[in-house]
Amino acid sequence: MKTAISILSPLTLLLLWEAAAHLGFVDTRLLSSPSLILQSFFPLLISGDLIYNTWVSVLRVICGFLAGSIPAILLGMSMGLSPFVRSAIEPMIAATYPIPKLALMPLILLIFGLGETSKIFTIAIGVFYLVVINTMAGVLNIDKIYLEVAKNFGASRKDFYLSVALPGALPMIFAGLKLGMGMALILIVAAEMSAAKAGVGWMIWRAYDMFDIEQMFAALITLSVLGYIFALALDFLERLVLPWKQTN
Repeated sequence: MKTAISILSPLTLLLLWEAAAHLGFVDTRLLSSPSLILQSFFPLLISGDLIYNTWVSVLRVICGFLAGSIPAILLGMSMGLSPFVRSAIEPMIAATYPIPKLALMPLILLIFGLGETSKIFTIAIGVFYLVVINTMAGVLNIDKIYLEVAKNFGASRKDFYLSVALPGALPMIFAGLKLGMGMALILIVAAEMSAAKAGVGWMIWRAYDMFDIEQMFAALITLSVLGYIFALALDFLERLVLPWKQTN
């Protein structure tokens, strides 16, 4: 039943959009229609243009996501386990987190140039904050008795990280990873619009320059499909790592 609803709801929206376009309630010069977008989608797919640009964006998102999330998990666990590290790092995170990451783009371009590094760093810095905050919160929410038991049994620093902090914080870590992936997809579009010659964001900007509304929507739909696929991948990984966590 839930699967049927999840399929029918977007289809209903598309049918309403198509009907509104045919009846003249929607200006197809600005908002197009599903049928026109579909006609534009297949040539992009057959020519390989869409596949190539999507692959470029996927590689950038994965690299930036890993570059931001791995150090964020390590630092977040350290902040959760050590009051000293938390006191030293948390004020800086609290002060810099509200800065819009897009506002840093000119500085990032000045430092790293127009190559791949600037795009990956832009994604990484956006992912980093969301993951580190959630990881720290996950460690801090671990019942103190587990930390005391590990300490009484002479657990090493490595054991605290791998046997106590990491398993106990995993639900919050995955929450941060899911938020981080959404942020990564937002930032990749902005990064590719400002300094790129390929990618889904570049396709959107090129379509805007050429006033090709159908191609713009095709790129936007591709981006939404990527977001859905990445979300499914993280859900699958979460089920493997946390088999006891059941979602209704």
